[in-house]
Amino acid sequence: MESATAILSAQQLGIGYKTGHGGVKRVHDGLSFTLHRGELTGLLGANGSGKSTLLRTLSASQPPLAGTIQIEGRNLSTLSERELSRQIGVVLTDKTQTGGLTVYELVALGRQPHTGFFGRLDRHDRQVVEEAIEAVGIAHKAHSYMAQLSDGEKQKAMIAKVLAQECPLVILDEPTAFLDVVSRIETMTLLHHIAATQNKAILLSTHDIEQALVLADRLWLLRKDRGMCDGVTEDLILNGDLDTLFDRRDICFDRAHGSYYPSVQWEKEIVVEADDETLLHWTVNALNRNNYGCRIAPGESHTPLSRLTAKSKNLLLLQTGNDERQFTSFADLIGFLKRQD
Repeated sequence: MESATAILSAQQLGIGYKTGHGGVKRVHDGLSFTLHRGELTGLLGANGSGKSTLLRTLSASQPPLAGTIQIEGRNLSTLSERELSRQIGVVLTDKTQTGGLTVYELVALGRQPHTGFFGRLDRHDRQVVEEAIEAVGIAHKAHSYMAQLSDGEKQKAMIAKVLAQECPLVILDEPTAFLDVVSRIETMTLLHHIAATQNKAILLSTHDIEQALVLADRLWLLRKDRGMCDGVTEDLILNGDLDTLFDRRDICFDRAHGSYYPSVQWEKEIVVEADDETLLHWTVNALNRNNYGCRIAPGESHTPLSRLTAKSKNLLLLQTGNDERQFTSFADLIGFLKRQD
């Protein structure tokens, strides 16, 4: 099927960067992977794991230390700058100084690989620019200055500029780094939609793991000294690969809810019951935060355990020995537990 068509592949890739006195810092070796049209791929990893180095290498901003990268069957190192700009669009984390341009003028710059040095737009070029602005949902801002836009709108304008390049591969470095929650969701949803509807391969690095797990078709997990693990998002989650993304024993991955949380250093133990999964999750969350280890099923225990039963409509029943107390909010329950310490 067309959506599975490979656009970029790497074999035994080594990446790194130059250091002072002519030295080279090798970050990773032996990386092999493929990017496909029609897919949004999320690159995840801790700070210092080499995400930006990998993206710079794939976008030909710096050479690989070993191995080969091919884009549509051609070695990346053999392409001219003009050919590269027709194949790869890049959006970096850095905030660009574009405040003096209108949205239309900025997006029109994306046509330069096709119009040449003087950048004269013909009828087709103008149509491409207008369609790119429309595709990201800011047509009503086309003649506004970039300085007048919100951070989310600016990011959409930068994505529109890349769309105007009409390149099959788009690489973004932390595209949601400066955005609020709503803008992050909008941007990730937009990128997934563009990959699917325009049959582009989109690769982005992000620390917004929650949205990546929801919207990325595939994940690349980059780990220090352990190379890359890649696959369909749900396969990596259920296979336990997300559990080892961060080399920290005090950080755990919740497969059921797709999020990372601090491991509980509990001082007391309690049995928890609830009449639905959502209530159970947030009951355990409240107790964990207050240093209680939660046992969902009683199991074996050498000492009698307190039991908390959570029911809908904020009814919380706490049984400790023969004593039973009722609470109608977590605020009241937590206040009571703190007074017992």
